[in-house]
Amino acid sequence: MKPSSALLLPPLHPPREADDSWRLDALGCVRSRDDVTLAALPHARYRSALEIGGGIGLLTEKLQARCDALLSLETSESAQARAIHRCHHLPHVRFEQTDVLVRYPAQTFDLTLVSGRAAYWNLHELSVAQQRILDHLEPGGHLVLVHWTGQTRDMRLDGHAVHDAFRLLAPKRLRHLRGVMEGAWRLDVFERL
Repeated sequence: MKPSSALLLPPLHPPREADDSWRLDALGCVRSRDDVTLAALPHARYRSALEIGGGIGLLTEKLQARCDALLSLETSESAQARAIHRCHHLPHVRFEQTDVLVRYPAQTFDLTLVSGRAAYWNLHELSVAQQRILDHLEPGGHLVLVHWTGQTRDMRLDGHAVHDAFRLLAPKRLRHLRGVMEGAWRLDVFERL
């Protein structure tokens, strides 16, 4: 699947049938997005982090340096195979091919990062995922959302809709710490109350 020529920047989550048809590992905009994401993390180190939408492991490889343990989830077998290959030398990084709407990891986390994946959920699925994320995010833990704000045919929501849905959970369940627009990427950081 090729991106529309009208779209200048790719979504974070490549189509399931392709290894990397968006050429994410060659795009400077993705490297910049990853740098902004890492700079936005409130703590220098996290005990147990969950990455939802790990893709081919570009951010995983960078994020792991800030985590004692990192679990990266991806629905695409081919994308996750590339991520595993990229991070094979990192024993504290684990991978699971799963959909959090079907099965969510049992443990709790002090950092959860949702990178692009939520744009492929509908509003009901987003609501289910929100509840599961909050149930497994420790009090005082951080939730980081990073999404492309454009739209493609296979995306059900744009990044703004995803992030705004989480902002609605503040101030009762989450505290909004930071919001950043970097080009066509939106990043929001929350703290679990």
